[in-house]
Amino acid sequence: MSLHVQMKYLPNLYFLVLIILFSQTICGQQKPVQKAEKPNILFILVDDLGYGDVGVFFQNERRNRGDDSEPWMATPHLDQMAYEGAMLTNHYVPAPVCAPSRASLLSGLSQGHANVRDNQFDKALANNHTLGSVLRQAGYTTALIGKYGLKCSAKWSENGDSWPAQPLNRGFDYFYGYMRHGDGHEHYPNEGIYRSPKTVYENTTAINTGLDKSYTADLWTARAKKWITEQVKEDDKPFFMFLSYDTPHAVLELPTQEYPKGGGLDGGLQWLGKVGKMINTASGTPDSYIHPDYAKATYDHDNNRETPEVVWPETYKRYATSVRRIDDALGDIFKLLKDLDIDENTLVVFTSDNGPSRESYLPEGYVENTPDFFNSFGPFDGIKRDVLEGGLRTPLIVRWPAQIAKNKVVESPSIFYDWLPTFTEAAGLTPPANTDGTSLLPALTGKGDQPESLVYVEYFQDGKTPGYREFAQKNQNRQRGQMQLLRKGNYVGLRYDVKAADADFEIYDVTKDKQQTLDLSGLDTLASLQQMMKEEVLQLRIKDTSAPRPYDDIPVPALRDFEVVRGFMLKEFEGEYTWLPKLDLMHSANQKNVSDFSDLQNLKAGLYLIEAYIQIPEEGSYTFNFKVAGKGVVRLHKALLFDGDFNYESNETLETKIALKKGLHPIRIYFKTNHSSGMPFNFSWSLNTKPKVQRLDGLFRKR
Repeated sequence: MSLHVQMKYLPNLYFLVLIILFSQTICGQQKPVQKAEKPNILFILVDDLGYGDVGVFFQNERRNRGDDSEPWMATPHLDQMAYEGAMLTNHYVPAPVCAPSRASLLSGLSQGHANVRDNQFDKALANNHTLGSVLRQAGYTTALIGKYGLKCSAKWSENGDSWPAQPLNRGFDYFYGYMRHGDGHEHYPNEGIYRSPKTVYENTTAINTGLDKSYTADLWTARAKKWITEQVKEDDKPFFMFLSYDTPHAVLELPTQEYPKGGGLDGGLQWLGKVGKMINTASGTPDSYIHPDYAKATYDHDNNRETPEVVWPETYKRYATSVRRIDDALGDIFKLLKDLDIDENTLVVFTSDNGPSRESYLPEGYVENTPDFFNSFGPFDGIKRDVLEGGLRTPLIVRWPAQIAKNKVVESPSIFYDWLPTFTEAAGLTPPANTDGTSLLPALTGKGDQPESLVYVEYFQDGKTPGYREFAQKNQNRQRGQMQLLRKGNYVGLRYDVKAADADFEIYDVTKDKQQTLDLSGLDTLASLQQMMKEEVLQLRIKDTSAPRPYDDIPVPALRDFEVVRGFMLKEFEGEYTWLPKLDLMHSANQKNVSDFSDLQNLKAGLYLIEAYIQIPEEGSYTFNFKVAGKGVVRLHKALLFDGDFNYESNETLETKIALKKGLHPIRIYFKTNHSSGMPFNFSWSLNTKPKVQRLDGLFRKR
């Protein structure tokens, strides 16, 4: 077409475009647009799914071997999610069982600091920062749907308001699901083959009727879809949802029917909201549907091609169907995100709370559900309740098309409590000073250098690792007891059945030795690593009398000697925060070496960080006191000595006791002051056997 012809038709084309745009606006045919620059965040957690249960992590490898004695499952939507995002192949949970693992996830604290440890199911999650509270303060609308189990174990109650740690009191604007831990063992609120009824709550109101034939994986998915749709259409704010499934764990009940066709706004699971038919799969027969891929699946049970294959035991058909149901739900949700036109800027994380379980809670006559049928532990040894890799490594996939490249593999080690700082940074803010986690955005987006995560685990369970033939001989029937793990680079330091603080760590290069068969701790080249691990596990935690450890009262090691002078480094920061941020992640506006302590008398209102050392003259038990006019957090080494931020009454005196070795110990004091007169805080310590008190003039800095 000539330039003359183009110019001739241009006015008409322009008029036609205006007509089309006007008609689309009038008819409401335009797709909704993403209203906020901050990403929506969807964290999807399933219960007891192993690293090896997901196709792209391990099951596809089993299929490709062509060994009929090794049955395999498929997870096509999770595989697609991994292709469209990032797989984290060295991701850990902080405890190998659900309650402490979820507590660390929500609080951003390691098991050296979280208040829920070991097997403390239904214990109240501490009244402190959570994923919900931080993101709500960052401008998000927050929801928790599904399993919770961190309400309060004080008494059995149907009144949701009676539990101090119910989700609405821990940062969530909306809750729909099982409040009590034990309810999550049953996947039908009303028709259970284990025990029923169970209680579903909407916010704090118990729902005891109307949920007939509602399989929980379907119920949570349909409710999540409804909430997300309403949120996008009715609210300008971004959303954070913690979608917490109670499957495939425990009773292994089956759905009522096949997954509804389609997905998204108009297909897949749909919320009907009618008593007796709450969702569109609340019909048919509960506990009846087995996915057709597994209904007649056979395997070479005796590893002999000359004998006929046999049908999978019913138990494993149930397990595979449960996993596939979750996979179908993921596909349904991703279709919804596309239908709502929020797919590009929604950060979705999928993972499990711990390694695979051999618990099935099935009636008599069923084969026990054991993870060695599908090798749900993947290439590792250990299962749920083990601090071996199989109990702690979980399949984790992240998808965020606007920021994360396709088909990405992140091999750097990471852990559950990294997600609080990750999501906070994605929202454009710095996480609270008390968090033990590290933002994973650099590794996920490829922008900047990824700092090393603190991968630390402690746990107690008086049992043994199963003696599965797939496990290395040394790990079969291994006594658990007190267990501890610390990862440094490629090396994992591991202690089982710990009796004393000076017990050596077994050391494994888990990048080469996934089953942890070759203990390298005897190598002279790793002697310094052994010593460092022994010291660091004492420097990064505080004891909790509800979960006693044999190393609780061992004096914390000092640093190697170096020259110091009296004083400290004072750094000043700018910014408006409703919490006290982790200031060492921010660029300081001003900093100076302080030797005259009167310089603190008239600080202007703002955010400050003191970096210093205390000189401990002799080994012993020390009492520390801290009082701050605004907000304050104190760390000794990596241990959270004082947390005077979220739930702190201004000028309340905090006190703690800790045993210390003689020598220099690093201190960081984060504080926020709102006025310029007087001292912003008081910080002191003394040896319990001697009354002399050391104050700020007992702080030192490197010469």
